[in-house]
Amino acid sequence: MRGLVRVLIFIAVLWSAYWFIAGYGLRNAITTWFEKQQEQGWQADFSDVKTAGYPIHHITRLNNPALADPVNGTAWSADWIEFQSPAIWPGRQVLRFADTPQRVSYFDQTSTIQASDLQAELQLQPGVALVLEKMALTAGAWSITDDAEALAGGDTLALVMEQTATPEAYVIGARIDGFTPGDELRELMRSATTLPQAFETLELDLTATFTKPWDRSALEQGRPQPVNIDLRLAEMKWGALRLFAAGELTVDAQGIPTGEIAIKAENWRDMIAMANAAGALPDQAVDPVTRALNFMAGLGGNPNALDLQLNFRDGFVALGPLPLGPAPRLILR
Repeated sequence: MRGLVRVLIFIAVLWSAYWFIAGYGLRNAITTWFEKQQEQGWQADFSDVKTAGYPIHHITRLNNPALADPVNGTAWSADWIEFQSPAIWPGRQVLRFADTPQRVSYFDQTSTIQASDLQAELQLQPGVALVLEKMALTAGAWSITDDAEALAGGDTLALVMEQTATPEAYVIGARIDGFTPGDELRELMRSATTLPQAFETLELDLTATFTKPWDRSALEQGRPQPVNIDLRLAEMKWGALRLFAAGELTVDAQGIPTGEIAIKAENWRDMIAMANAAGALPDQAVDPVTRALNFMAGLGGNPNALDLQLNFRDGFVALGPLPLGPAPRLILR
């Protein structure tokens, strides 16, 4: 019995030593990163750092962190941020953010983000390459405001990127429940009186295949570039407006997409009016576009529903027979 107790004590001492050494290493890695940003001319500050979570987790909390890049004019600050990982493997990190307001600035424009249970999850494969297995951002009720004016908000937020059996392919999903556009957006679209406060559905589901898996080289060398995008569903429901999209694109080395995206739109005339009010569709184009789409909707038997296809060919994109212009280049910088 005494021998067993001694073994248990030895294991406990050994584990405690490992926990403190690993915890110090994680803490030092985080603080050293802040110091390196300062050397590059950033503002990178925090008031103090604490480590907790013994014996099965490492939890490192930075109080009053602030980051600012003078080159691109971006800045962020919060009351605290917390890094949590299993003590046995620090490659599974969870970043927890304060429920109190966070401030994000771009030059002289500052927005306030407030979210309950906001956290980012990062899962890496063991090994030197640190291949990304999963990355996720989730939150409960959230809002973004600018000078006390609501810009956007929602009941929940879920963004996920997860590796498949093919190492270069990742399933990417996004869902926002109760998405509420701000007053400025609603006024821009001239829709405040005709649409409900919140979206019923805002969802995205696709698989993206890249030139290589996402790993540490994505930060140290260059970003993996998309070569194929399989869009299973993009869906938006906002009052009487319904928009669905699905399709597949291949992307060449110059970032030029080729393929088709099928689109179904209900109450499409309201969408044209909104696009025109928002400045995305010039006044002189409203009547020709409406006549053409009205003709195509009539062919489908339902004048309020429109089934079209976005065609990407030779560097250009067309909505059905209507040319829209050069296709966007899908290049990750």
